[in-house]
Amino acid sequence: MDRGDGSIRYILSGEGAGTMFTIDDNTGDIHAIQRLDREEKAQYVLRAQAVQRQTGMPLEPESEFIVKIQDINDNEPQFLDGPYRASVPEMSMTGTSVLQLTATDADDPTYGNSARVVYSILQGQPYFSVEPKTGIIRVSLPNMDREAKEHYELIIQAKDMGGQMGGLAGTTTVNITLSDVNDNPPRFPQKLYQMSVPESAPVGSVVGRVRAKDLDVGINAEMRYTIIDGDGRDTFDINTDPTNQVGIITIKKPLDFESKKSYTLKIEGANTHVDSRFLNKGPFSDVTIVHISVEDVDEPPKFDSSSYYVEVAEDVEIGTVFQIVSAKDPDISNNSVRYSIDRSSDRGKYFYIDLTSGALMPARPLDREEISWHNITVLAVEMTNPSQFGTVSVMVKVLDVNDNPPELAKYYDAFVCENTKAGQLIQTVTAVDLDDPLAGQHFYYSLAPEAANNPNFTLRDNQAKLTYSVSDNTAFILSRRGGFSQQEQSIYYLPILISDGDQPMQSSTSTLTIRVCSCDTDGNVMSCTAEPYTLPVSLSRGALIAILACIFVLLVMILLILSLRNYKKKPYLTDEEENVHENIVRYDDEGGGEEDTEAFDIAAMWNPREAQLSKIRQDMVPEIESLSRYVPQTCMGESNVHSYVLAKLYEADTDLCAPPYDSLQTYAYEGEGSVADSLSSLQSVSTNNDHDYDYLSEWGPRFKKLADLYGVSEANDVLW
Repeated sequence: MDRGDGSIRYILSGEGAGTMFTIDDNTGDIHAIQRLDREEKAQYVLRAQAVQRQTGMPLEPESEFIVKIQDINDNEPQFLDGPYRASVPEMSMTGTSVLQLTATDADDPTYGNSARVVYSILQGQPYFSVEPKTGIIRVSLPNMDREAKEHYELIIQAKDMGGQMGGLAGTTTVNITLSDVNDNPPRFPQKLYQMSVPESAPVGSVVGRVRAKDLDVGINAEMRYTIIDGDGRDTFDINTDPTNQVGIITIKKPLDFESKKSYTLKIEGANTHVDSRFLNKGPFSDVTIVHISVEDVDEPPKFDSSSYYVEVAEDVEIGTVFQIVSAKDPDISNNSVRYSIDRSSDRGKYFYIDLTSGALMPARPLDREEISWHNITVLAVEMTNPSQFGTVSVMVKVLDVNDNPPELAKYYDAFVCENTKAGQLIQTVTAVDLDDPLAGQHFYYSLAPEAANNPNFTLRDNQAKLTYSVSDNTAFILSRRGGFSQQEQSIYYLPILISDGDQPMQSSTSTLTIRVCSCDTDGNVMSCTAEPYTLPVSLSRGALIAILACIFVLLVMILLILSLRNYKKKPYLTDEEENVHENIVRYDDEGGGEEDTEAFDIAAMWNPREAQLSKIRQDMVPEIESLSRYVPQTCMGESNVHSYVLAKLYEADTDLCAPPYDSLQTYAYEGEGSVADSLSSLQSVSTNNDHDYDYLSEWGPRFKKLADLYGVSEANDVLW
């Protein structure tokens, strides 16, 4: 229908019309106006139609046709997941597969060789290789050692066109790491280690560390350290630090430099995970020797016992040794030790310890009823280094001695009815005793000897006769008669003798007060107050006043007589004499020096028995009782000197009237600055100047003797 005259116009529509393709409306030729890429779109569906140019009427139905893009080799192979990472165990055999690579080519695999890919290795030989068709990377060199080289970088190429000339190629990087296997046994860098530790280090302290080096890593380098031999196996221990794979040597038992100065340990370090494939490389363990020196430390004294327990009777005499504690310096120097008591544990100062021997003795009387247990702390101090001291606990149990008499348990408010009959129970009494005998307490009751024949009351001891369903250690007070009367006697005092059954027997007398009361027929008390007593009518008020006046005058006379006696005892002193200052202090318990043969004999300090037989001082009367009465009168040794001193100390502490043994007297009434100047003759010896003592005669009668001696002629000079 198209005659070429331009009356027909061609129209193109469909995929890519106007963008990728265009049509010549005169000729109907279709042209591509952009570069076509098969990998983006392999075909296009287009529609074309011829219409009348003038009217636009179609000349035929629309035609559809498909334009297919023919492939050319314009895309190189690509590794979409690269770069790659892989690992393979060291020492792997040749041919061990490491990783498979796949390259993608966008060209049409059905058309020619554009999409046929071949793999090759550009970098990484001779350690690894790649299969050309499959892309599998394999180990090509045996016995690769991680410790020598751990990381490898491979470059793999993929080329299309079957690897022929002109083919396109793509590359990727593969990083391969050799993973560790246990192919290296551990080795100690030293065969001998020298260590030291002070003997005062506590149990559990770290002495040192050892480490066996292992070139492997991770689980293949895990170690276990043990002590397999040596004389210190029982004294030291070794533990493995799982983090650093280090053997930590610690103390298992206390150290003592004086008993053992050094130890030797044989330590083994072994892998915990062994690979059987590499057993031929030797034992996966190693041993080393550790020599440990113990350093000497100045240690505090140590007691021969961790604690002491002793039982002491409460009647033990002061100064009696009841326990000897012993401590010694554990050092080689073996310094002397001195003992003392920690006073915070013995605030009552009940005990004394000998400074050098450690003998414990009571310093004051013990009383179980006051304190039954004493827990004292004894100190042992080095003489050369007081900062070093040891302590020990001494538990003292005070044993009971029957030293307390039984007494009535309480104050009894006893009464007897006026209508009481003979033999009627008045009161049940019981007693208490501070002592605690082993066999238990048993009391015996009786009336005091002065009341044995009491006509009013009697006592029945229930210890021997159990009546009225009453248990032991009680007694009944019974009426012996009836017909009591408040008018005759309202109160009766009944002395009761109570004794215990222990040795030595102790007894006491307690008085029971019994009131006479008015009671009803059932025995209930109605009144215990006697009717008021009225004075006779014949005694007037004036007579009572006269009696009181006489008593007052008598008291005044007695007071007057006493005041006159005190006045006579005071010596008469003139005003001049009262101005003279003198103090005369007399110590009757102190000797007068070597020439005083009447003074106190020092032998009394060693033997009180001889002190009693020695002659008594004749020039004065002792004002203080002998302080040796607490000292046992037996043959005394060195330890009994302590007993004597302790007894004197205790008596001085408890006697409020005794003077102190250490006194300081200040005489401030003569010397330079005073009216009399110095009375000493010491300075007069060192000077040749004559002294004029005439002023002594002006000082009164008290200095008359001195005035006579110093006031004579120069030929008779006398120096004091």
